[in-house]
Amino acid sequence: MQKVSVLLFLAWVCFLFYAGIALFTSGFLLTRLELTNQSSCQEPPGPGSLPWGSRGEPGACWMPSRFSRVVLVLIDALRFDFAQPQRSPAPGEPPVSVPFLGKLGSLQRILESQPHHARLYRSQVDPPTTTMQRLKALTTGSLPTFIDAGSNFASHAIAEDNLIQQLNSAGRRIVFMGDDTWKDLFPGAFSQAFFFSSFNVRDLHTVDNGILERLYPTMDSRAWDVLIAHFLGVDHCGHKHGPHHPEMAKKLSQMDQVIQGLIERLENDTLLVVAGDHGMTMNGDHGGDSEPEVSAALFLYSPTALFPSVPPEEPEVIPQVSLVPTLALLLGLPIPFGNTGEVMAELFSGGSDPSSPYSSALAQVSALHINAQQVSRFLQTYSAATQDLQVKELRRLQKLFSAASARYQHLLRDPREAEAALGALTAEFQRFLRGARALCIESWARFSLVRMAGGAALLAAACLLCLLAAQLAVAPGFLFRPLLLMPVAWGLTWGTLYAGVSRPLAPLLPVPRPVLILLLIRLATFFSDSFVVAEARATPFLLGSLTLFLVAQLQWEGQLLPPKLLTISRLGSSAPSAPPRHSSTHALWLGIGLLLFTRLAGLFHRCPEETPACRSSPWLSPLASMVGGRAKNLWYGACVGALVALLVGVRLWLRRYGNLKSPEPPVLFVRWGLPLMALGTAAYWALASGAEEAPPRLRALVAGASAVLPRAVMGLAASGLVLLIWRPVTVLVKAGAATSRTRTILTPFSGPPTSQADLDYVVPQIYRRMQEEFQGRLERTKTQAPITVAAYQLGSVYSAAMVTALVLLAFPLLLLHVERVSLAFLLLFLQSFLLLHLLAAGTPVATPGTHFLEKCSRYTVNVLSLGPFTVLWQAVSAWILLATQTFYSTGHQPVFSAIHWHAAFVGFPDGHGSSPWLPALLVGANTFASHLLFAPTPPRVVGDQGGLGPQDPPLMSALSSPEAVGCPLLLLWPFLCERQEPKKRQPLPGSESEARVRPEEEQEGPLMEMRLRDAPHHFNAALLQLGLKYLFILGAQILACALAAALLRRHLMVWKVFAPKFIFETVGFVVSSVGLLLGIALVMRVDGAVSSWFKKLVLAQQR
Repeated sequence: MQKVSVLLFLAWVCFLFYAGIALFTSGFLLTRLELTNQSSCQEPPGPGSLPWGSRGEPGACWMPSRFSRVVLVLIDALRFDFAQPQRSPAPGEPPVSVPFLGKLGSLQRILESQPHHARLYRSQVDPPTTTMQRLKALTTGSLPTFIDAGSNFASHAIAEDNLIQQLNSAGRRIVFMGDDTWKDLFPGAFSQAFFFSSFNVRDLHTVDNGILERLYPTMDSRAWDVLIAHFLGVDHCGHKHGPHHPEMAKKLSQMDQVIQGLIERLENDTLLVVAGDHGMTMNGDHGGDSEPEVSAALFLYSPTALFPSVPPEEPEVIPQVSLVPTLALLLGLPIPFGNTGEVMAELFSGGSDPSSPYSSALAQVSALHINAQQVSRFLQTYSAATQDLQVKELRRLQKLFSAASARYQHLLRDPREAEAALGALTAEFQRFLRGARALCIESWARFSLVRMAGGAALLAAACLLCLLAAQLAVAPGFLFRPLLLMPVAWGLTWGTLYAGVSRPLAPLLPVPRPVLILLLIRLATFFSDSFVVAEARATPFLLGSLTLFLVAQLQWEGQLLPPKLLTISRLGSSAPSAPPRHSSTHALWLGIGLLLFTRLAGLFHRCPEETPACRSSPWLSPLASMVGGRAKNLWYGACVGALVALLVGVRLWLRRYGNLKSPEPPVLFVRWGLPLMALGTAAYWALASGAEEAPPRLRALVAGASAVLPRAVMGLAASGLVLLIWRPVTVLVKAGAATSRTRTILTPFSGPPTSQADLDYVVPQIYRRMQEEFQGRLERTKTQAPITVAAYQLGSVYSAAMVTALVLLAFPLLLLHVERVSLAFLLLFLQSFLLLHLLAAGTPVATPGTHFLEKCSRYTVNVLSLGPFTVLWQAVSAWILLATQTFYSTGHQPVFSAIHWHAAFVGFPDGHGSSPWLPALLVGANTFASHLLFAPTPPRVVGDQGGLGPQDPPLMSALSSPEAVGCPLLLLWPFLCERQEPKKRQPLPGSESEARVRPEEEQEGPLMEMRLRDAPHHFNAALLQLGLKYLFILGAQILACALAAALLRRHLMVWKVFAPKFIFETVGFVVSSVGLLLGIALVMRVDGAVSSWFKKLVLAQQR
């Protein structure tokens, strides 16, 4: 089995998963066709005469303009209840004090004092509730699809017809100030623009203050026709503090003053529009479709009368896209071609004579008729281009429109029956417009069942391939080609036939029954929205159950009990190969400790939006959001204590195994670099938690330090990883005296080793030789070869490098989270430590000898065919569950509104310019930190020899890449935990006299990780097995998510629960699998370094 073959085969399996994901996604997350057609005044939307007989005359277009100017104030995340007044409690009810209620008092005063001039609406927003999608809807009147949410931070220019383009075509002057998202959506569209970075959610004031500096002077200059101001402070305050924080009250009060100042400056020909693009959750986030997120405020005001009646007691609910056709007709512009919104008809009756209800109703019907003509034209054009719309429903709507349009034309010719017909005609046009919108929503959510079925089948085939290949890989003469170069279906057929001919099929499905049941239970939960929502609570339960199963299994199989004394034949019959590693009490305490830390980690949780009774852990909020200074200081001390405990624990562990004695650069970095990283992290936390409390004269210094410190810590971490790759062998080597002698190391070659087989022959002898010299045994014997070197703790060289890399990666990931998540990270390391020790307690480690080789000679495809070097299914399952629990314990949820956007500004408080890649990388590292730390990148073998037997020692994997750190410890830890046991030398067959001469018992030191080099021939197979097992479990989870999304595609919660879950699982799989491939490629560098080190020892011994 060659190195390249392993890498190519795993890449092939990953490609199959990627192809299945892409195929399923193309059928599940569809995008609609964006038409580039443009509306124009010279081209009416439909046949028939326009009202007032105007076709493109100045100021008329489709309808006469009612306003020559408009001021659009967009307050990002202005939830509807933010605009509501603070109501008096009912008798007997306690007063409720909510910071955000009653702060926009100017709206209520205007509504009460000028009821015919103003109106407040509840704007119903279409998900996804991200800013870029809402801006598209507010300017085009279209419905962005679900998949568009992925481009929220890589906005592209809008190609569809929109209000901004229509204003430019009409020669209107547009002045913009605020969110720089508009710059990407409408490049070069503004006569004057003042853009501010929108991505720094921790900055509450820069954008708003920049707008206020220019808003009133620009308005007074009158050098504009449309003035757009996009404020971000409310949205950023929600992200940083939540809606119930006192800062939200201050921000809303500031917006109230802005609105009051604008109203005082308005002239009669100007319309004021105050709108929220979306709402926010109770945590201050948005992106989903919960009621607080899709409910935004919309306020309209004009110094002239707008409405014929007073406002209703409860504000009317209107679709957000209804604002687009309304503004277009009020300004005398054509409605954008792809608009699906319904015009707000009552706004077109205020200019009519109040004493003439006929003219008022006719103006409303005329506006609805033009709107219906535009929508009908769009439906016809779109259906001809894509064939996506349902033909039967489309025909019904066209008949409805034709009948209503004919009745409208008849009404214009014969107005005698108008008063009786206007009401019914208004209802018919509204029914058509609402039916057309419903048709578009349903059609753009249609799924391609063929693609979905094909993608799910490919995912299932890839999972089966992983399961079969993981077992066939250990078979003699396993061939990659049939499963690598042929199509997957043919490969699976070959694999099934191969299994059926050579051995029974049952051993090829070796997942233990309890683990299989646990896996099936977990996969079944993906089909229930309630269980997906409650996965954060279910995962610790599953991890605890698996922990209890591991302890019970070890006890049941006798791994933890004293072995029975067996009679050993004098002719060399094998003794029990696996003496007990630990007592049952030891394993029980490990299990109890793991359960305890799992429970403590569960205290760090974020409640989903669907569980309003749940209260999120306050420990997941940043220290800057805390009000009390003493409590903040205590928490800061606890966070720094967790940081110090992590650092001290790693140093003590390395010192215990002697790896801090080496003069190699990585060890020196551990001694001095890690403390500097911890100091920089603690200093950054102090600045971030108290930045707003800093004196004004020091704020510039604090801001600069807040940018420099995280970059310094990340730079140190990168430097440490580079040093670890450069000099990965961290042992202390000393030259010994030449007076003593030991037995000669016999070699079947002369000179330096020239092949991997030569190296594998002498490495175990060299290690035992160095170990004996270090223990001083050579004083009792006479030898023929000089003593050359003594190496300190070579048996932990691989684990030491892995642990060092793990800690180096933990510090940058800690910086991307809030301060108190450091406690969760500490619990994560403790859980990993206990889990590894529990797994090691049941893994027998013995020197490969007669017993092992005899078992291999009677080869059967079984999970024990590689002895202690194979990671069991239980271990891989527990590792994945621990990664999932860490995902939730760090404050994440598989929904877009729970993404930690603040991570994009760690080290970059002023933003990243126009490039979205660096912020996306930082946010992705924050979101998938658990996948980065727990990703399976197994170590690489030194040598490619065939045959049967144990494999080479696992080496470090992907030390320069965070995707490959934790999982190799599953292979290394059992050997690291090997104890020093008294061992009686067993006589070889035919050498009884020699045995009688040396009957004494000798203390032979533990070989630990060097035991892996005794027989390196099958480590490639174990490497492949571990990767395939991990890919199988992750692939099964993606398959379950895909099937759940497909079967429940018409479920009420599909876009809120099942689709986001599928997307998050998919991205997590890609992160882990790419780490797997990169780690195997990068670990070859470490492999070469270890081989070179041993070759130098061989040369030194032969001199």
